[in-house]
Amino acid sequence: QVQLAESGGGLVQAGDSLRLSCTVSGGTSINYALGWFRQAPGKEREFVGAVGRRADVTLYEDSVQGRFTISRDDARNTAYLQMNSLKPEDTAVYYCAADRTGPWYAPRLAPEYDYWGQGTQVSVSS
Repeated sequence: QVQLAESGGGLVQAGDSLRLSCTVSGGTSINYALGWFRQAPGKEREFVGAVGRRADVTLYEDSVQGRFTISRDDARNTAYLQMNSLKPEDTAVYYCAADRTGPWYAPRLAPEYDYWGQGTQVSVSS
């Protein structure tokens, strides 16, 4: 059974950086496209960014473009979300997800993903 586990969340100040990790178990990450989503209190889950099976194929939501970077280390079965210049509006629970069809492109839509982690809280104070 494929499981995803996020880590690295926390409470930081505006302008700080955090790196989230998403570790895949029960499967091999190299076979999956991997995505990050977030959900703020009272809001719907939204797409943050994704990486296709090729690490150089990425896609980002406009609000994080230039501040967030997604990478993958398939030798470690892990994907990362490097978040720089954090803003209070980035506060949310962050989820990673895996698309088992393993597309070369970076999927944007939540229904394209088959496996989800439990989420990690990121809180940014002003």
